[in-house]
Order: sequence, then structure tokens, then C-alpha cells
Amino acid sequence: MKITKDMSIMDVVQRYPDTAMVFLYAGMGCFGCHAAQFESIEEGALVHGIDADKLVQALNEIVEANDEADTELAGVAAK
Repeated sequence: MKITKDMSIMDVVQRYPDTAMVFLYAGMGCFGCHAAQFESIEEGALVHGIDADKLVQALNEIVEANDEADTELAGVAAK
């Protein structure tokens, strides 16, 4: 697990840009607001009435899928 609920929303989106769609789908388009810079995923989820554990699970699934795709693509990269 790469993402934890104590990480800030902006840190996660900056490190893993594809996670932005998970936040948006969950109704947390606030990753662009000032609070997202210091607010943890757990705090943001609480404000929005979202289960933080499920949100973190979804975020990690996106990151893991991207890692797997990168690994597969590395195997077919031109030499």
C-alpha cells in the first residue's frame, strides 16, 4: 500500500496524478482548493461523508494498476 489516509490530498495527487479521478468520482473535487494542501485524506473524507478506508483502497488500486502497466510496457520498450 503506497497511499495512507494520513497523507495530504495534494501530496497524493501530485505524486500520483491519476488519483485525481478517484477524488473527483468520490465528490472530492477539492484537491485544487487551499485546504487540500494540508488536509489529510481522512480529514477530507470525513468532511465529505466518505469512508476513508474505502477511498484509500480505491486510490491504491489506481496506483497499483498504473505500476503494473508501466512494468508491462517496460517489457516491450524499443531497444
